[in-house]
Amino acid sequence: MSGFVLAYGEDRIPYQVSYADNRSSRVAIHVNPDGSVAVDAPHGFSDDSIKLAVQKRARWVVGHVSEAKSRYAHVRPREYVSGEQVLYLGRRYMLKVIPTDASPAPARLRGNRLEVETAKGTENDVRGRLRAWYRVRGRDYLSRRIDALTNRLPWVDAPPPFRLLEMSRQWGSCSPSGEIIINPHLVKAPRNCIDYVLTHELAHLKHHDHGQAFWKLIDAHAGDWRKAKHHLDGLVEVLLLD
Repeated sequence: MSGFVLAYGEDRIPYQVSYADNRSSRVAIHVNPDGSVAVDAPHGFSDDSIKLAVQKRARWVVGHVSEAKSRYAHVRPREYVSGEQVLYLGRRYMLKVIPTDASPAPARLRGNRLEVETAKGTENDVRGRLRAWYRVRGRDYLSRRIDALTNRLPWVDAPPPFRLLEMSRQWGSCSPSGEIIINPHLVKAPRNCIDYVLTHELAHLKHHDHGQAFWKLIDAHAGDWRKAKHHLDGLVEVLLLD
């Protein structure tokens, strides 16, 4: 992986280049939800060829980076106090922090509240307990959805290995060995957005790149995935807030 910088007017935008075995003729440019830029290039492409290809789409890149970063501008950091809103499966719940002198029980949903007990009463303690709850809920829900999608997707014979990993730029990935890796923050998203990400990663079990065959597979099996992706991209700054 190599690093380059796109210059356009007064803007200077760094981007990382990865070389893809299955890409033969063109580079692919991706603006991630956090505003970072990644480029996939065929093996053998010179640095000058890559830079020229990115420069030709400079206006598009700058516009999408600006749009992504603007979504973060209004986001306020969490304080982990009662009354804050938290998300789970696309629904909003009110955080209720409950001080206790006993050993704190695990966080739990009750009606429209997510209750978190704390003996220490510190922001870090509440944050840690909330994160633990998300990981447990996320592992269970995402595992069930992977099982359900496995039964529906004809190229998947059995549920693949699966684990959670916090990532700053991705909702998920599929390793060369076929392991599905999902960002635990995804469990905050609406169900249709979650299913889109899972289907996307499961499609990489058949097609390891983002070529035409990959997107044809997504079109055939992920329903209205463009709407789900657009919705997810619009929520990214809220879902990743921690």
